Amino acid sequence: MSQVKTAAKDKVPIGQKSAFGAGHFILNILPGTLGVFIQFFLLTAWGVDPLWAGLLGGLPRIFDSITDPIMGFISDNTKSKWGRRRPYIFVGAIISGILFFLMWQIDDDASQSYIIWHVMVLQLLFLIGNTMFATPLVGLGYEMTSDYNERTRLMAFSNTMGQIAWMIVPWLYVIIPDTNTFNTQTEGVRTMALIVGAMCIVFGILPALFCKGIDSSHMENRKEINFKSLAANMKELWAGILQVSKNKPFMKLCGATFLVFNGFQLVAAFGVFIIVFYMYSGSYEMAGTWPAWFNTINAIITAFIVIPIISKMANKWGKKKAFIISTVLSIVGYILKWWGFDKDLNSQFNQTGLGKSLNSGVNSIFESLNPVLDSIGMSWFSIDPGTEVPWLIFAPIPLFAFGMGGLFTLMMSMTADVCDLDELENGMPRKEGTFGAIYWLMVKIGQSIALVLGGLILSIVGFDPNITEQSIETMNNLRIADIIVPSLTAALAVWVMWKYNLNEERAREIKAELVERRGEL
Repeated sequence: MSQVKTAAKDKVPIGQKSAFGAGHFILNILPGTLGVFIQFFLLTAWGVDPLWAGLLGGLPRIFDSITDPIMGFISDNTKSKWGRRRPYIFVGAIISGILFFLMWQIDDDASQSYIIWHVMVLQLLFLIGNTMFATPLVGLGYEMTSDYNERTRLMAFSNTMGQIAWMIVPWLYVIIPDTNTFNTQTEGVRTMALIVGAMCIVFGILPALFCKGIDSSHMENRKEINFKSLAANMKELWAGILQVSKNKPFMKLCGATFLVFNGFQLVAAFGVFIIVFYMYSGSYEMAGTWPAWFNTINAIITAFIVIPIISKMANKWGKKKAFIISTVLSIVGYILKWWGFDKDLNSQFNQTGLGKSLNSGVNSIFESLNPVLDSIGMSWFSIDPGTEVPWLIFAPIPLFAFGMGGLFTLMMSMTADVCDLDELENGMPRKEGTFGAIYWLMVKIGQSIALVLGGLILSIVGFDPNITEQSIETMNNLRIADIIVPSLTAALAVWVMWKYNLNEERAREIKAELVERRGEL
């Protein structure tokens, strides 16, 4: 366990943690909702061709990957009385919220060509606003404290609040098609876009108003940010990216993140397909809300059980060991999905005394809840009385949740340590924005690749979403892929991080050298 007590001046007040966490809630709810709208409701609500929907999801990511490092450079070198990050977070949150709402105000009878161009253009503009918000927000988090362990606590808190978004997003698949809530799916999308856009503005500006970064008033070597210096700044930007890419500990963090996140995203949709097409023989009606419950309970366990445990592990054993342990636990969880998603085992469990008692309890609860839910327009949340709960699908969650729960909690904390190392080796200005932009670039590249490879795997195993009855061979192969892919990438991530050497002792040595060199920031 760490023997160094965090100084009072290095502790982030709960109000600032909450404001930063609110920003992370928006950082998750926006891409989550955008993905659902583009990959699902563009097809089902407006009838857009799946190929075009895929392009609308993938092509803007290329543009996004260019703007992130630029925004990181700009925020690193900005001089203002409000700090380097906060003005961009404030303006970016407002722009993002407005443009997200406008992106989905599409008429029911609009032509496919109009829909494609409308969503493409508005999405590109939205991504500019989102980059203005997201990149400085990540950079701000890296500089809110200089303490090794407080960084982990801050990221654990913000990641917990970010998980709330993933408790909400799965229910969009259920709420929007519900005829008791909306007359049409298009009406549902437009209304939910308004709600999400408003949340973006309200919660997104909180970090700009209440969070404090380092005092950059005396920070040396910052570049002038204006149109006259644009060409010179592009050279500096490229030089900064090359400099960051030579930071070996940071490259290990990026590599491990790419592997864990990409492996998880590759199979993220497989669980829904397995529940619907294997466990319930292709009947969405019989599957009901269980796919949504599966993802929501995963997020709840990650947020309120797994992340606090990981934070304590990091404090006791160090961040690298906590990452390796949590990643290995996730591999065990992925393997257990073979039994958890076995429909025969679930059926057998429901015939046991424990299974019958649990089913009776759930049915009793919802028998009393359903009339209330109906009266307030939340019938989509209900469970039909008499249903048998597929209990075993939830059993692996507490283990495989350690994968994603540990990833962003620990990696973002370790990236903050890397920013100190970069200042020690390369001097001012500190480059939290650039490090944050490149780190999240790895996340976005992984997400884009996952969208492509996920579809390829579905094709290879012979899965056809247009037919109800999938062959046993197809479903078994899909279940095997659902286990093998994330387990293999997680194992590779452990190998990448095995010799990561920026531990607590070295991080505190670096901090002491920096303070001696330029004083406290």
